[in-house]
Amino acid sequence: MPIFVSATAITVTAVALNGKYMKFYDREPELEMLQRIESRSATIAQMTTVVGRRRVGKTTLLKVAFTRTPMLYFFVARKNEALLCDEFTREIQEKLGFSLGSFQRFSDLFQAIMQLSEKINFTLVIDEFQEFDNINQSVFSDMQNSWDSAKEKSKLNLILCGSIYSLMKRIFENSKEPLFGRATSKIILKPFTLSTIKEILADYHPGYSNEDLLAFYMVTGGVAKYVELLVINEAFTKAAILNTMFRENSFFLNEGRDVLIEEFGKEYGNYFSILSLIASSKNDRSSMESVLNISVGGYLDRLEKDFNLIKRIRPFMAREGSRNNRYKIEDNFLNFWFRFNYKYRSAIEITNFDYVRDIVERDYETYSRIILEKYFQQQLIESKQYSDIQGYWDSKGENEIDIVAINERDKRLEFYEVKRNPDKISLEVLKRKSFKIASKFPKYHVEYRGLSLKDM
Repeated sequence: MPIFVSATAITVTAVALNGKYMKFYDREPELEMLQRIESRSATIAQMTTVVGRRRVGKTTLLKVAFTRTPMLYFFVARKNEALLCDEFTREIQEKLGFSLGSFQRFSDLFQAIMQLSEKINFTLVIDEFQEFDNINQSVFSDMQNSWDSAKEKSKLNLILCGSIYSLMKRIFENSKEPLFGRATSKIILKPFTLSTIKEILADYHPGYSNEDLLAFYMVTGGVAKYVELLVINEAFTKAAILNTMFRENSFFLNEGRDVLIEEFGKEYGNYFSILSLIASSKNDRSSMESVLNISVGGYLDRLEKDFNLIKRIRPFMAREGSRNNRYKIEDNFLNFWFRFNYKYRSAIEITNFDYVRDIVERDYETYSRIILEKYFQQQLIESKQYSDIQGYWDSKGENEIDIVAINERDKRLEFYEVKRNPDKISLEVLKRKSFKIASKFPKYHVEYRGLSLKDM
């Protein structure tokens, strides 16, 4: 049942768990959008795609979003198509009270659903929709024919949800695919914002320290499932979090592989090796190629454009075609997993979890400083005050500035140095490294700031 609403996390459902109550947080903008779409479906059919990485909370969001119409929920498991149709027709019978008969092919069932939706307004959520690519690829073209012929009279609120980003992108954004251009709305569900992460910590671990916050952010990145698991295990400090991650039967041990193995298919080994190098700060193309002894350009392009896992970053003021690029893994958990779990997988396979945990402890100061820098970049992005936020390094990869933020409208330029310990911040050094850049903005108000753990 809903128990409270806030500005940053709206639907919060209380679920009994081991005698305690666990809150599940969903986001207000997405809920409002889905409810507007639901209202529009009363007069004309709507097709919405919902895409997001596994564990981000898509299914939970969809199951609580719709209040005006009855909702059917179809989960596309990788099984026989006739068995799926049997499950789906039972769902229709139970939720809507209509018996549509027996079907061997989903396309025939979907045609019957479209006909039914001319009589009544309802919501149909098809979860893991991309799995039809493995079951029967003709489903997509058959659905397109049924949709195009009946959508004007239909009152169906169709939600197509998927977690294999590359497949969902191909199905709906490739002009050669039958469902291209059919979706009327699109939602990309992202992890929780920093303010929501703080709210969750405040609910379950009042008086948390900034070190606790950094460790919690470092591992979960705001992904709902990971947040939930740490809350269930009451893991809110660095020590408790690492204990939860590195122990027998931990959910987290093979999670990176579980999330990505279907995305990459047979070539997963090369992709995993590249991601491991990026997570270990060998994040420019030449460094990767010198280690792997293969050309990585095609892999990097696909990781960025097809899989949406990495981001190519360039120094502040560098032109679009600059070759002075670096790459970063966008997802905090996957970055951590490739940096430690995958890199030291041999130790994990023989259950020597303490060995890997000791390495995390050894490297924690250095690694967490990088995550702290990302935290402050995200904080500046979420403030909506800047037109661009980048790091800076020269052509030799030196003379680095952690964060450069600019507001071109208000003519403000800000340089930031990020350290865990505020005593190690030197604004004089920052000013020297920033001099050439600042001199190119003579009409701008320039500021130099230090950020540390205490500023979180």
